[in-house]
Amino acid sequence: MYNEVISFIRKTFNTPEEFIPLHAPYFGGNEKKYLADTIDSTFVSSVGAYVNRFEDMMAEITGAKYAIATTNGTTALHLALIVAGVKRDEEVITQPLTFVATANAISHAGGIPVFVDVDLDTMGLSPNALKTFLTENAEVRDGAAYNKQTGRRIAACVPMHTFGFPARIDELADICAQYHIALVEDAAESLGSYYKGKHTGTFGLLGTFSFNGNKTVTCGGGGAIVTNDEKLAALAKHLSTTAKIPHPYEFVHDAVGYNYRMPNLNAALACAQLEQLPVILSNKKELADIYSGYFENTAIKLVMPIQDGVANNWLHTVVLEDQQHRDAFLEQTNGSKVMTRPIWRLMNKLPMYEQCMTGDLKNAEWLEERVVNLPSSYRP
Repeated sequence: MYNEVISFIRKTFNTPEEFIPLHAPYFGGNEKKYLADTIDSTFVSSVGAYVNRFEDMMAEITGAKYAIATTNGTTALHLALIVAGVKRDEEVITQPLTFVATANAISHAGGIPVFVDVDLDTMGLSPNALKTFLTENAEVRDGAAYNKQTGRRIAACVPMHTFGFPARIDELADICAQYHIALVEDAAESLGSYYKGKHTGTFGLLGTFSFNGNKTVTCGGGGAIVTNDEKLAALAKHLSTTAKIPHPYEFVHDAVGYNYRMPNLNAALACAQLEQLPVILSNKKELADIYSGYFENTAIKLVMPIQDGVANNWLHTVVLEDQQHRDAFLEQTNGSKVMTRPIWRLMNKLPMYEQCMTGDLKNAEWLEERVVNLPSSYRP
C-alpha cells in the first residue's frame, strides 16, 4: 500500500537497502577537536570555558539577553518553572500532545498539570482553547489567576513548539499576561524556529531547549534556559550550581539547589554543533522541500509551518487519513527498515496524569490517531 512512499524515501536518502533512522546526529565540524581540547584542559565537569561559550552562543542565536546551560531539556524546564515562581500544588497549564518530559518537569517542580487542547495546524497549544478554558474556569484575584473549580493558583503556562513548528505564541503570551500567568516556553524541539521574526523560546518569561541525541544539534545530553530577565537568569544559574555562594574554598549554600549545570565535555560538543547550525538548517530545509513536492500529489498531508512561522524542520511530519491508515503506514515502513514513529500518547491517558483536569481535547485526540514522523536526518 505504501511501497511507493518507501521507495521515494530510500531514493531521497540514497539508501537502497540499509536501515534508515528517524533522525541521526550529524558531526561534521570541530566536535573531535573541541572534545580533545577539553580533555587536555582537564576541566571536563561543569567548570570550563566551553560552558560559558555555549551560553554566549545560545544567547546570540536566540536573541535572548541571557542563557543558562543545563544537563538536559527536562532539567532546564524544571528549573525554569522553579524560578518562574511555581510552588507545590499549584497548577500549570500545558498541552496533552507533547513528549512526557513537559508534564514530568511540571511534576518535578511540584506543580499539577492541566491539559488544554492544541491547534490542528501547529500541533501546539491553542490560544482559542486556552482562552475558553480560562474564561470558564479561572478568575483573577489579588493579581493572580485561580482555578474556580479547584481553588488552586494557576502559576504558569507551558506551550510546546511541537516538532519545531511554532505555535501561535504571541497570542498565548497576550492571554497569559491578561490572567497574570507566567509563560514558560518549552522550545526543546525548536532551536532555529521563528515566529514573526522572533526566535521561539523568547516570547515568554523564560524558554527552554534540549540538546538530546536526536535533536537538530546535539551534545549527547544537554539543555538551556533563555530569558531577558537579569534577576531570573542569575537565580537560575545559582540554583543550577547547587546554590553555592562563590568562594575560593568555602562550601556555603543558601538554598536547596540542583546539580544541573552542563559539563564542559557536553558544552564542547554543543559549541561545535552550534557552529554548524546554519548549514544543518539549510540541509533540512532542502529535505522539507523534497518531501513537500512529493506529498502534494498524494492523499498524505505534510505538516507545514503556519503563516509568519519558520520551522527548523527537526522532524518532518505527515497526517494520515485515520488511525487505520496510520497503523498500516507505521507497520509497512518500519517493516521495510524505514524508521517512522507515531506522535506521543496523550499525557492525560498516561496513568500518572489521567486524573489531571483537562479542557475539550478533540484536536489533540484527532492528531494522536493520525500523525507520523518521517526520516529527517541531515543528508550528506
